[in-house]
Amino acid sequence: MSEAVALLDKASIQQLPPFENLNHHNIVVIENFEQCKIIEEELKNAAILGFDSESKPTFKVGEISTGPHLIQLATAQKAYLFHVNSSTLKFLQPILSNQKQIKVGFGLKNDKHIFHKKGIELESCVDLAKGFSHFGFKQQIGLQKAVALLFGQYLAKSKKVGTSNWARKPLTSQQINYAAADAYAALLVFEELRNQKLLPAHISQTIQTVLQA
Repeated sequence: MSEAVALLDKASIQQLPPFENLNHHNIVVIENFEQCKIIEEELKNAAILGFDSESKPTFKVGEISTGPHLIQLATAQKAYLFHVNSSTLKFLQPILSNQKQIKVGFGLKNDKHIFHKKGIELESCVDLAKGFSHFGFKQQIGLQKAVALLFGQYLAKSKKVGTSNWARKPLTSQQINYAAADAYAALLVFEELRNQKLLPAHISQTIQTVLQA
């Protein structure tokens, strides 16, 4: 395991084959309630969803974020990118607050706070960042390193795209691919850890409790 850890420096990860993201036909940008209704059954019947959110960055001292501006949910086949407005939030609230639906992602520490400000209580969210102690990582690791570790692939994470304006319409193709990959790859990482029986005990217990409820 220590050898695998040693190989995960930035330069080594960048030499790996690129991450196989969903193709653009399977990435859907959602802007209104009519679009939400089309995918309602699929999302509400999903036991586990990849999850992430993006916010327009703040640059001034004391500036308060109005995010999230984009919410991503992914199944094994598709990623849905929701522009945040009153209608999409109304649709997403029962999914994000559903204790019987697991939402998996990375770096979700601040999400509960920003979603609470939008009137949404996140339930059954599993942050995978601390799920790699089996591999020798005592601290949190990010999605990029997790993908490299489990799949031997390089998930490009452009800082320029990551700090771009997520409130813009339409999103750029780079933003769409970036946002979709964050949710989709998180779901793949979770499934791989579960298949290899490498999920930490506290995460396994959470999953078992939710799925048996």
